[in-house]
Amino acid sequence: MGAAKRLAALLLTAWQDHFAWRNAVVSWIEVRETPGVDMQTFAHTIFLAIAWLVLAACTPPPQNSPAPETLDVLAPVGEVRPGLMEGFLHGQPPLNSVVFVPAPPSPDSPEEQADIAANEAAQTLRDTARWQLASRDANLRFPEAAATFQCAAQIEITEASTPALYRLLQRSLTDFGLATYPAKTAYERPRPFLANGQPICTPDDRDALANDGSYPSGHSAIGWGWALVLSQLLPERAEIILKRGKEYVFSRSVCNVHWQSDTEAGMAVAAGAFARLQNNALYLATVAAARKEVAQAAALPDSNEVCAGETEAIALGRS
Repeated sequence: MGAAKRLAALLLTAWQDHFAWRNAVVSWIEVRETPGVDMQTFAHTIFLAIAWLVLAACTPPPQNSPAPETLDVLAPVGEVRPGLMEGFLHGQPPLNSVVFVPAPPSPDSPEEQADIAANEAAQTLRDTARWQLASRDANLRFPEAAATFQCAAQIEITEASTPALYRLLQRSLTDFGLATYPAKTAYERPRPFLANGQPICTPDDRDALANDGSYPSGHSAIGWGWALVLSQLLPERAEIILKRGKEYVFSRSVCNVHWQSDTEAGMAVAAGAFARLQNNALYLATVAAARKEVAQAAALPDSNEVCAGETEAIALGRS
Protein backbone atom coordinates (compact mmCIF):
# COMPACT_ATOMS: atom_id res chain seq x y z
CA MET A 1 0.00 0.00 0.00
CA GLY A 2 2.97 2.34 0.69
CA ALA A 3 4.20 2.26 -2.90
CA ALA A 4 0.72 2.89 -4.26
CA LYS A 5 0.28 5.82 -1.88
CA ARG A 6 3.58 7.33 -3.00
CA LEU A 7 2.48 6.94 -6.62
CA ALA A 8 -0.80 8.69 -5.90
CA ALA A 9 1.01 11.50 -4.11
CA LEU A 10 3.43 11.90 -7.01
CA LEU A 11 0.63 12.12 -9.54
CA LEU A 12 -1.31 14.60 -7.48
CA THR A 13 1.72 16.81 -6.82
CA ALA A 14 1.98 17.29 -10.59
CA TRP A 15 -1.47 18.85 -10.52
CA GLN A 16 -2.07 22.59 -10.33
CA ASP A 17 -1.95 24.20 -6.89
CA HIS A 18 -5.59 25.32 -6.94
CA PHE A 19 -6.58 21.68 -6.66
CA ALA A 20 -5.47 21.84 -3.04
CA TRP A 21 -7.57 18.84 -2.05
CA ARG A 22 -4.94 16.46 -3.48
CA ASN A 23 -3.41 15.96 -0.02
CA ALA A 24 -6.83 15.19 1.40
CA VAL A 25 -7.37 12.45 -1.17
CA VAL A 26 -4.01 10.85 -0.40
CA SER A 27 -4.66 10.75 3.34
CA TRP A 28 -8.28 9.68 2.82
CA ILE A 29 -7.10 6.54 1.00
CA GLU A 30 -6.08 5.25 4.43
CA VAL A 31 -9.64 5.46 5.80
CA ARG A 32 -10.44 2.38 7.83
CA GLU A 33 -12.28 -0.51 6.28
CA THR A 34 -16.04 -0.69 5.90
CA PRO A 35 -17.52 -4.21 6.22
CA GLY A 36 -18.01 -5.79 2.83
CA VAL A 37 -15.59 -3.47 1.04
CA ASP A 38 -12.34 -4.80 -0.41
CA MET A 39 -10.03 -1.87 0.34
CA GLN A 40 -7.28 -3.07 -2.00
CA THR A 41 -9.68 -2.99 -4.93
CA PHE A 42 -11.18 0.24 -3.68
CA ALA A 43 -7.75 1.90 -3.46
CA HIS A 44 -7.05 0.74 -7.03
CA THR A 45 -10.20 2.58 -8.11
CA ILE A 46 -9.05 5.73 -6.33
CA PHE A 47 -5.73 5.64 -8.13
CA LEU A 48 -7.56 5.21 -11.41
CA ALA A 49 -9.61 8.30 -10.57
CA ILE A 50 -6.45 10.23 -9.78
CA ALA A 51 -4.86 9.22 -13.08
CA TRP A 52 -7.96 10.35 -14.97
CA LEU A 53 -7.95 13.69 -13.17
CA VAL A 54 -4.27 14.35 -13.80
CA LEU A 55 -4.82 13.53 -17.45
CA ALA A 56 -7.70 15.98 -17.57
CA ALA A 57 -5.69 18.71 -15.88
CA CYS A 58 -2.89 18.31 -18.43
CA THR A 59 -5.25 18.45 -21.41
CA PRO A 60 -5.44 21.83 -23.16
CA PRO A 61 -8.79 23.62 -22.82
CA PRO A 62 -11.17 23.61 -25.80
CA GLN A 63 -10.20 26.02 -28.53
CA ASN A 64 -12.36 29.06 -29.18
CA SER A 65 -14.41 28.44 -26.04
CA PRO A 66 -16.49 31.35 -24.75
CA ALA A 67 -15.16 33.12 -21.68
CA PRO A 68 -16.85 31.70 -18.55
CA GLU A 69 -18.34 35.08 -17.64
CA THR A 70 -20.21 35.22 -20.97
CA LEU A 71 -22.04 31.93 -20.40
CA ASP A 72 -25.47 31.86 -18.79
CA VAL A 73 -25.12 28.89 -16.46
CA LEU A 74 -28.78 29.06 -15.42
CA ALA A 75 -30.27 29.29 -18.91
CA PRO A 76 -33.22 26.96 -19.64
CA VAL A 77 -32.09 23.41 -20.41
CA GLY A 78 -33.91 20.62 -22.22
CA GLU A 79 -34.61 17.19 -20.77
CA VAL A 80 -33.36 13.82 -21.93
CA ARG A 81 -36.57 12.41 -20.50
CA PRO A 82 -39.04 13.81 -17.97
CA GLY A 83 -37.18 14.84 -14.85
CA LEU A 84 -33.71 14.22 -16.30
CA MET A 85 -31.98 17.40 -17.42
CA GLU A 86 -29.56 17.37 -20.35
CA GLY A 87 -25.99 17.00 -19.19
CA PHE A 88 -23.08 19.31 -19.92
CA LEU A 89 -21.84 16.76 -22.45
CA HIS A 90 -25.18 16.53 -24.28
CA GLY A 91 -24.72 16.28 -28.03
CA GLN A 92 -21.15 15.01 -27.76
CA PRO A 93 -20.06 11.41 -28.41
CA PRO A 94 -20.72 9.49 -25.20
CA LEU A 95 -17.87 8.22 -23.05
CA ASN A 96 -17.48 4.64 -24.25
CA SER A 97 -17.11 3.01 -20.86
CA VAL A 98 -16.94 -0.50 -22.27
CA VAL A 99 -13.46 0.33 -23.59
CA PHE A 100 -11.90 0.82 -20.14
CA VAL A 101 -14.28 -1.04 -17.81
CA PRO A 102 -13.31 -4.72 -17.73
CA ALA A 103 -15.89 -7.49 -17.88
CA PRO A 104 -17.61 -8.33 -14.58
CA PRO A 105 -16.41 -11.34 -12.60
CA SER A 106 -17.00 -14.63 -14.34
CA PRO A 107 -19.19 -17.33 -12.72
CA ASP A 108 -17.56 -19.23 -9.85
CA SER A 109 -14.45 -17.06 -10.00
CA PRO A 110 -12.76 -15.82 -6.79
CA GLU A 111 -13.95 -12.34 -7.72
CA GLU A 112 -17.56 -13.49 -7.92
CA GLN A 113 -17.20 -15.27 -4.58
CA ALA A 114 -15.93 -12.01 -3.10
CA ASP A 115 -18.98 -10.24 -4.52
CA ILE A 116 -21.30 -12.80 -2.94
CA ALA A 117 -19.57 -12.53 0.44
CA ALA A 118 -19.74 -8.73 0.36
CA ASN A 119 -23.42 -8.89 -0.56
CA GLU A 120 -24.20 -11.23 2.31
CA ALA A 121 -22.38 -8.94 4.75
CA ALA A 122 -24.26 -5.89 3.49
CA GLN A 123 -27.60 -7.63 3.92
CA THR A 124 -27.11 -7.77 7.68
CA LEU A 125 -27.99 -4.05 7.65
CA ARG A 126 -31.51 -4.62 6.32
CA ASP A 127 -34.23 -2.77 8.23
CA THR A 128 -31.71 -0.66 10.15
CA ALA A 129 -31.08 3.08 9.97
CA ARG A 130 -28.31 2.31 7.45
CA TRP A 131 -30.89 0.59 5.22
CA GLN A 132 -33.09 3.69 5.45
CA LEU A 133 -30.15 5.93 4.51
CA ALA A 134 -29.47 3.67 1.52
CA SER A 135 -33.09 4.09 0.46
CA ARG A 136 -32.77 7.88 0.65
CA ASP A 137 -29.50 7.75 -1.30
CA ALA A 138 -31.31 5.88 -4.07
CA ASN A 139 -33.58 8.85 -4.74
CA LEU A 140 -32.17 10.83 -7.69
CA ARG A 141 -35.16 13.13 -8.02
CA PHE A 142 -34.71 16.81 -7.32
CA PRO A 143 -35.02 18.66 -5.02
CA GLU A 144 -34.47 15.71 -2.64
CA ALA A 145 -31.28 14.52 -4.37
CA ALA A 146 -29.63 17.90 -3.92
CA ALA A 147 -29.53 17.33 -0.17
CA THR A 148 -27.53 14.09 -0.38
CA PHE A 149 -24.16 15.72 0.32
CA GLN A 150 -25.38 18.66 2.41
CA CYS A 151 -24.03 17.28 5.66
CA ALA A 152 -20.64 16.46 4.17
CA ALA A 153 -20.44 19.87 2.49
CA GLN A 154 -21.86 21.51 5.64
CA ILE A 155 -24.02 23.89 3.60
CA GLU A 156 -27.63 23.93 2.48
CA ILE A 157 -27.93 23.05 -1.21
CA THR A 158 -31.19 24.26 -2.75
CA GLU A 159 -32.32 25.86 -5.98
CA ALA A 160 -33.06 29.06 -4.06
CA SER A 161 -29.90 29.36 -1.97
CA THR A 162 -27.28 27.86 -4.33
CA PRO A 163 -28.80 27.88 -7.85
CA ALA A 164 -25.54 27.30 -9.74
CA LEU A 165 -24.52 24.40 -7.49
CA TYR A 166 -28.02 22.95 -7.76
CA ARG A 167 -27.78 23.12 -11.56
CA LEU A 168 -24.27 21.64 -11.43
CA LEU A 169 -25.59 18.57 -9.62
CA GLN A 170 -28.61 18.26 -11.90
CA ARG A 171 -26.66 18.33 -15.15
CA SER A 172 -23.65 16.31 -14.02
CA LEU A 173 -26.00 13.56 -12.79
CA THR A 174 -26.89 12.89 -16.40
CA ASP A 175 -23.27 12.90 -17.56
CA PHE A 176 -22.14 10.48 -14.87
CA GLY A 177 -25.13 8.18 -15.12
CA LEU A 178 -25.35 7.87 -18.90
CA ALA A 179 -21.62 7.17 -19.16
CA THR A 180 -22.24 3.75 -17.56
CA TYR A 181 -24.63 2.56 -20.25
CA PRO A 182 -22.19 1.45 -22.97
CA ALA A 183 -20.76 -1.02 -20.46
CA LYS A 184 -24.15 -1.84 -18.92
CA THR A 185 -25.63 -2.84 -22.26
CA ALA A 186 -22.51 -4.77 -23.25
CA TYR A 187 -22.39 -6.91 -20.10
CA GLU A 188 -26.06 -7.11 -18.98
CA ARG A 189 -25.15 -8.51 -15.58
CA PRO A 190 -28.10 -9.65 -13.43
CA ARG A 191 -28.69 -7.81 -10.16
CA PRO A 192 -28.00 -9.49 -6.80
CA PHE A 193 -31.67 -9.53 -5.74
CA LEU A 194 -32.39 -11.72 -8.75
CA ALA A 195 -29.80 -14.19 -7.48
CA ASN A 196 -30.58 -14.18 -3.76
CA GLY A 197 -34.32 -13.46 -3.84
CA GLN A 198 -34.01 -10.97 -0.98
CA PRO A 199 -35.77 -7.58 -0.66
CA ILE A 200 -34.39 -4.31 -1.97
CA CYS A 201 -34.59 -0.93 -0.24
CA THR A 202 -36.68 0.61 -3.05
CA PRO A 203 -39.30 -2.07 -3.83
CA ASP A 204 -41.19 0.17 -6.26
CA ASP A 205 -38.11 0.10 -8.51
CA ARG A 206 -37.77 -3.68 -8.55
CA ASP A 207 -39.26 -4.34 -11.99
CA ALA A 208 -37.32 -1.55 -13.67
CA LEU A 209 -34.04 -2.61 -12.05
CA ALA A 210 -34.58 -6.23 -13.01
CA ASN A 211 -34.40 -5.19 -16.66
CA ASP A 212 -31.45 -2.81 -16.26
CA GLY A 213 -27.90 -4.14 -16.18
CA SER A 214 -26.15 -4.25 -12.82
CA TYR A 215 -22.60 -3.58 -14.03
CA PRO A 216 -21.39 -0.84 -13.79
CA SER A 217 -23.56 0.86 -11.17
CA GLY A 218 -25.11 4.08 -12.47
CA HIS A 219 -25.94 5.35 -8.99
CA SER A 220 -22.37 4.73 -7.88
CA ALA A 221 -21.09 6.70 -10.85
CA ILE A 222 -23.41 9.57 -9.95
CA GLY A 223 -22.64 9.54 -6.22
CA TRP A 224 -18.88 9.28 -6.68
CA GLY A 225 -19.01 11.86 -9.45
CA TRP A 226 -20.83 14.28 -7.18
CA ALA A 227 -18.23 13.65 -4.48
CA LEU A 228 -15.48 14.61 -6.95
CA VAL A 229 -17.37 17.73 -8.05
CA LEU A 230 -18.00 18.89 -4.49
CA SER A 231 -14.40 18.17 -3.50
CA GLN A 232 -13.36 20.40 -6.36
CA LEU A 233 -15.53 23.17 -4.92
CA LEU A 234 -14.70 22.58 -1.25
CA PRO A 235 -11.10 21.32 -1.07
CA GLU A 236 -10.96 21.98 2.67
CA ARG A 237 -13.74 19.38 3.16
CA ALA A 238 -12.57 16.92 0.51
CA GLU A 239 -11.88 14.08 2.96
CA ILE A 240 -15.33 14.28 4.49
CA ILE A 241 -17.04 14.64 1.10
CA LEU A 242 -15.15 11.71 -0.42
CA LYS A 243 -15.90 9.61 2.64
CA ARG A 244 -19.61 10.36 2.15
CA GLY A 245 -19.20 9.45 -1.51
CA LYS A 246 -17.82 6.09 -0.44
CA GLU A 247 -20.84 5.58 1.82
CA TYR A 248 -23.18 6.53 -1.04
CA VAL A 249 -21.54 3.83 -3.15
CA PHE A 250 -21.87 1.33 -0.30
CA SER A 251 -25.59 2.17 -0.12
CA ARG A 252 -26.06 0.33 -3.41
CA SER A 253 -24.76 -2.86 -1.80
CA VAL A 254 -26.89 -2.31 1.29
CA CYS A 255 -29.92 -1.90 -0.98
CA ASN A 256 -29.21 -5.32 -2.52
CA VAL A 257 -29.32 -3.85 -6.02
CA HIS A 258 -25.60 -4.01 -6.89
CA TRP A 259 -22.65 -6.29 -6.40
CA GLN A 260 -19.53 -4.71 -4.93
CA SER A 261 -17.65 -4.91 -8.24
CA ASP A 262 -20.56 -3.08 -9.93
CA THR A 263 -20.03 -0.15 -7.60
CA GLU A 264 -16.26 -0.10 -8.10
CA ALA A 265 -16.74 -0.06 -11.87
CA GLY A 266 -19.25 2.77 -11.50
CA MET A 267 -16.65 4.81 -9.64
CA ALA A 268 -14.16 4.29 -12.47
CA VAL A 269 -16.75 5.52 -14.98
CA ALA A 270 -17.39 8.59 -12.81
CA ALA A 271 -13.70 9.41 -12.85
CA GLY A 272 -13.65 9.20 -16.65
CA ALA A 273 -16.70 11.43 -17.04
CA PHE A 274 -15.31 13.90 -14.50
CA ALA A 275 -12.09 14.12 -16.50
CA ARG A 276 -14.04 14.91 -19.65
CA LEU A 277 -16.05 17.60 -17.87
CA GLN A 278 -12.85 19.48 -17.03
CA ASN A 279 -12.63 20.51 -20.68
CA ASN A 280 -16.24 21.64 -21.02
CA ALA A 281 -16.57 25.43 -20.94
CA LEU A 282 -20.12 25.48 -19.58
CA TYR A 283 -19.26 23.03 -16.83
CA LEU A 284 -16.26 25.14 -15.79
CA ALA A 285 -18.38 28.30 -15.84
CA THR A 286 -20.97 26.61 -13.63
CA VAL A 287 -18.25 25.45 -11.25
CA ALA A 288 -16.96 29.03 -11.04
CA ALA A 289 -20.44 30.34 -10.23
CA ALA A 290 -21.05 27.56 -7.71
CA ARG A 291 -17.72 28.28 -6.02
CA LYS A 292 -18.85 31.85 -5.35
CA GLU A 293 -22.12 30.60 -3.88
CA VAL A 294 -20.35 28.12 -1.64
CA ALA A 295 -17.99 30.79 -0.34
CA GLN A 296 -20.98 32.89 0.75
CA ALA A 297 -23.19 30.07 2.03
CA ALA A 298 -23.96 29.81 5.72
CA ALA A 299 -22.66 26.65 7.38
CA LEU A 300 -25.15 24.12 8.67
CA PRO A 301 -25.29 24.11 12.48
CA ASP A 302 -23.38 21.37 14.26
CA SER A 303 -26.62 20.44 16.01
CA ASN A 304 -28.40 19.58 12.74
CA GLU A 305 -30.58 16.54 13.54
CA VAL A 306 -30.56 15.19 9.99
CA CYS A 307 -26.76 15.19 9.89
CA ALA A 308 -26.57 13.58 13.33
CA GLY A 309 -28.90 10.82 12.15
CA GLU A 310 -26.83 10.31 9.00
CA THR A 311 -23.66 9.96 11.07
CA GLU A 312 -25.30 7.38 13.32
CA ALA A 313 -26.62 5.41 10.35
CA ILE A 314 -23.22 5.33 8.68
CA ALA A 315 -21.61 4.13 11.91
CA LEU A 316 -23.85 1.05 11.83
CA GLY A 317 -22.19 -0.05 8.64
CA ARG A 318 -18.80 -0.15 10.34
CA SER A 319 -19.82 -2.05 13.46
